[in-house]
Amino acid sequence: MTSVLSTIDKPLTETGGNRQVSWIGLIDPRIRILCAATFAVAVVACNDFLALSAAVVVAFGLLSVSRLPAMQTLKRVATMDSFIIFILLLLPFTVPGTQMFTLWGFPASWEGLWQAIEIALKANAIVLALMALVGTMEPVTLGHALHSLKVPAGLVHLLMFTVRYIDVLREEYLRLRQAMKARGFRPSTGWHTYRSFGYLVGMMLVRSMERSERILGAMKCRGFTGHIPLLDRMRFRPADALFAAGFCALLLGLAALEVTHGAI
Repeated sequence: MTSVLSTIDKPLTETGGNRQVSWIGLIDPRIRILCAATFAVAVVACNDFLALSAAVVVAFGLLSVSRLPAMQTLKRVATMDSFIIFILLLLPFTVPGTQMFTLWGFPASWEGLWQAIEIALKANAIVLALMALVGTMEPVTLGHALHSLKVPAGLVHLLMFTVRYIDVLREEYLRLRQAMKARGFRPSTGWHTYRSFGYLVGMMLVRSMERSERILGAMKCRGFTGHIPLLDRMRFRPADALFAAGFCALLLGLAALEVTHGAI
């Protein structure tokens, strides 16, 4: 367990699983997490179209320098945008204001359309920035950084074990579904289907509890006492300070756009 949680002191381009293809990967993970959280708060506080557009441009800039696979990343963002489409369609009809048009007797307002666009810009800017700054971290690196930022150990452990075993639970679910199909189960809208899916969920919970007890017993046999020891500590370097200062300058620029242009 200790060997897994070592070492950010080495450049991330040289640490095996933390191998990065961008200079952002060399920035202290704690700084990246704080920058991402600050950026999210700043974007949520903005309401001006120009400031939000600038935030989206900044997020795309971070995405480009992070060198994440463009198509795969945009597909993930498009998945989120598929939910925002419903907001775009519904908000103009639910927010009162200046009427744009009427559809089947329901008036659509410009204010509702703007709120939908505002939500879409904020969501895309925040998600892109998070993927560029935090999404490029290995889960172990993220847990290490959160621990260094004094996040409660229980939450860090929960994150780490969730990341580790979510795929195991998915495989267990697929095995159970395959067993149901082998016995001739075909989903429908009848009570038999609802009862069968209820049994499936219950069996997943039972097997998850049994597996967690086995894992806990195995960890205790290896000396686990509720704390994950860290071999190395993260170090704050001049490059990290330079990145943080530049990012703060970007956030101040967004705030200036919000104050000056929003007041016009």
